Amino acid sequence: MAEVFVAGSINQDFVLRVERRPQPGETVTGAELSTLPGGKGANQATAAARLGASVAMLGRVGEDSLGEAMLRNLREKGVDSSRVEAIPGISTGAAFITVTPDGENAIVVSPGANHRLMPEDVSAAAQDIRAARVLVAQMELPVETVARAAEVAASGGTRFVLNLAPMREVPDGLLEIPDPLVVNEHEAAFLLGTEVEPVEDAREAAGKLLELGPRSAVITLGAAGAVFAGGGKTGHFPAPEVEVVDTTGAGDAFVGALAVKLARGDALGDAVSYAVRAGSAAVTKPGAQGSLPTPEVVERL
Repeated sequence: MAEVFVAGSINQDFVLRVERRPQPGETVTGAELSTLPGGKGANQATAAARLGASVAMLGRVGEDSLGEAMLRNLREKGVDSSRVEAIPGISTGAAFITVTPDGENAIVVSPGANHRLMPEDVSAAAQDIRAARVLVAQMELPVETVARAAEVAASGGTRFVLNLAPMREVPDGLLEIPDPLVVNEHEAAFLLGTEVEPVEDAREAAGKLLELGPRSAVITLGAAGAVFAGGGKTGHFPAPEVEVVDTTGAGDAFVGALAVKLARGDALGDAVSYAVRAGSAAVTKPGAQGSLPTPEVVERL
């Protein structure tokens, strides 16, 4: 039985480190290319496993060399990938990421096999999901698949953590199940129809997110840390000061760490505090999975 079960995406990341991003119609040369395992689902599963949790994953890859590599990587990272299948005739998901010297990233994703994970696949994994303490899902899967995962978790008393990234419209009822709903300030603005920037705005926005249905809500704020609301409590945890190298894996490190602490019974505020430190640790190294911290690294921050 896994403590954390992740239903999510699995991608091959192609990371370009550039001095600046090109303007429309412009070519920029001199970029440095790295190929790394990624996908928000795989990143979050790996983050939780690296922090010591038992983790299982439900996902899809293509029946190709990239898919083989992604499956091997999950196994090597300690993630149970027995419910990850290779789909013939379709490519493994891929993400194309540009990173500028200030560590900021811009990402374009080709979903590939990730969009072949269907609601019936979730139903087939229902026993494993209900046996877990926390189910984590993101929005790089078909929306109806995420909705089915939420239903299965709710029916078995498994805590459902929904990372609404990337931003997408969701069906009625889905936002009533997460505990918590995890978004960044842009995703919160998308849901609320108003800008969310300063910490005080974010604290108010976290409370407003509860009006949409979730039992609790968390808004990540990059270098400003994160705010949360739920159970009659709100709070803000600033991020420790670190040297930023690459922000690509920060959000996934945050969600993975949050899931681990919630699976072990920590209060939401304590879990958010720990997750903020995990996210901060992740920005100090390049890449997504390569930057994910160990418990020892997080505790030092």
